[in-house]
Amino acid sequence: MPQKPPTVHIEEANRRLLATLPFHDVQDFEDAQRGFIAALEPAIVKDAAGGTVWDGESYSFLTGDAPASVNPSLWRQSLLVKKQGLFEIVEGIYQVRGLDLSHITFVESDTGIIVIDPLISTETAAAALALYREHRGDRKVVAVIYTHSHADHFGGVFGVASQADVDAGRIQVIAPEGFVEHAVSENVFAGTAMGRRAGYMYGAALARGPLGQVGAGLGQTTSTGEVGLIVPTLDIRATGETHVVDGIEIEFQMAPGSEAPAEMHFYFPKFRALCMAENASHTLHNILTLRGALVRDPNMWSAYLTEAIARYGAKSDVVFASHHWPTWGTERGIRYLQEQRDIYAYLHDQTLRMLNQGFTGPEIAETIQLPPALENAWNARGYYGSVSHNVKAIYQRYMGWFDGNPARLWPHPPAEQAQRYVAAIGGVDRVVELAQAAFDEGDYRWAATLLDHVIFTDATHQAARDLHADTLEQLAYGSENGVWRNFFLSGATELRDGNFGTPASPNAPAVVAQLSPQQLFASLALSVNGPRAWDLDLALDVTFTDLDVNYRVTLRNGVLISQQQSADDTATASLTLTKLRMLALLGGDLASPGVAIGGDPAVLQSLLGVLEPGNPAFNIVEP
Repeated sequence: MPQKPPTVHIEEANRRLLATLPFHDVQDFEDAQRGFIAALEPAIVKDAAGGTVWDGESYSFLTGDAPASVNPSLWRQSLLVKKQGLFEIVEGIYQVRGLDLSHITFVESDTGIIVIDPLISTETAAAALALYREHRGDRKVVAVIYTHSHADHFGGVFGVASQADVDAGRIQVIAPEGFVEHAVSENVFAGTAMGRRAGYMYGAALARGPLGQVGAGLGQTTSTGEVGLIVPTLDIRATGETHVVDGIEIEFQMAPGSEAPAEMHFYFPKFRALCMAENASHTLHNILTLRGALVRDPNMWSAYLTEAIARYGAKSDVVFASHHWPTWGTERGIRYLQEQRDIYAYLHDQTLRMLNQGFTGPEIAETIQLPPALENAWNARGYYGSVSHNVKAIYQRYMGWFDGNPARLWPHPPAEQAQRYVAAIGGVDRVVELAQAAFDEGDYRWAATLLDHVIFTDATHQAARDLHADTLEQLAYGSENGVWRNFFLSGATELRDGNFGTPASPNAPAVVAQLSPQQLFASLALSVNGPRAWDLDLALDVTFTDLDVNYRVTLRNGVLISQQQSADDTATASLTLTKLRMLALLGGDLASPGVAIGGDPAVLQSLLGVLEPGNPAFNIVEP
């Protein structure tokens, strides 16, 4: 269904913003272009089958002044983020930007290069390495550093390294302690739900253009190629730990529990360069990402930034990260890190101050005021995270979902609540009438609330669906936050065109293969349909021949428990196989060889019969 143009209310709001922020400050544009060597032409990356995994050309519309349908501050950020190609940070450190959500960095060492954060996909990482080599020579990869445990910082490793070279000792892989555990588990337990919501977050189903997806603030979007993982050969465990990698000295700073559960910064004395991973970027980041994750700790996050300033600020000529553009100059770098530190500390401290005065998360989000210096700092604007949802996340971290009001302790679920609201207001048509009046007045937040109740009462009401889509669309056009814009437009798309499911499911068998047996069984337990399993009482020995270990798996009261122990005759059945064959078995492959079943084979069938996979197309904007 065709999209609608922005209303006069949104056009006016976007015009007003132009007068309130320092758009005359073009330093970021100078920094984003500094050191440019060459672009990938065209900015398109394909996989072996010819499918497109990255299309930077689709953002060619990003030029000139912001159209009325895009918040001018978000447009500015997208202009900056779309810049792609090979850049020199300092002589000896080079970065390829704009070929994925994240950036890849190449540090020239005595005999080759050290690769920092090889993007999401094998294909985009390989394209970035080829671009570097075209202009800097065919240097061999001697090491790979993962700054943290998110897939956009390790998934493309097979594009720059092979498992064989790592096994042979030709390439070292360095990561913070706990990296593998978090890299393979963070998106497994709630992976289906996160993947569905990530489609909304990055606008995977949206057309790119002034009425559609213009970026995600942190980067433009995510690539869709092969996601790999090579297990680190060196775990960094302590701040101040120093290693020499092919002649390059690197000092590490641990930052666990910040933007990622396992994360680290590091300093290059030779280059007077500080890498901040993803803890300092040119946006306010997420305390709780809208795709879903554990709530992060802004207090620790700000403390790590304070430590980085103290340890490395005065001896750094440049600060860079795996998103956005570097900041050059010692004083500018310190000020940048201070602003980044202060935004997380301020949100944390002021949220705690106000919640201790009795304010709830939504109330704090509506009333909190940033200091003018942070309000006008481009790097602290909410392009990826927002003040609004970050404040609510901090409240959630300390106080949970309940705001203390007993009337809100046991509400009806959304559909039941919606039906009662609609009935109380006067029926579906009356609510739609009131929503239309709110829409006409420019009160899109209230219109969306009313229409949400209508849709959850009668999802087939076409006038409500149309108006709700129009309303979400206007909210998108006014949003400074790229992720919010994508969520609003994705909701509008599904209301108009139907559920688009999870458009970009990663191809990541190498990551799944790194699940430990404990993680494998833990994820299996989350697939058990409890009510269907109430009457089952099973005991199964699972022996992994490649790991030389046995796990006793029991299913009682709808709960699957696994424990490492020796196999014995108290189990009612047994499985003997490799871990990879177990993964294939759980994926539905019952026929291939490599599985030895002992005891009662019905036990395995009973277990498999109560497993319920996640639904990658569950509804979001309708019941």
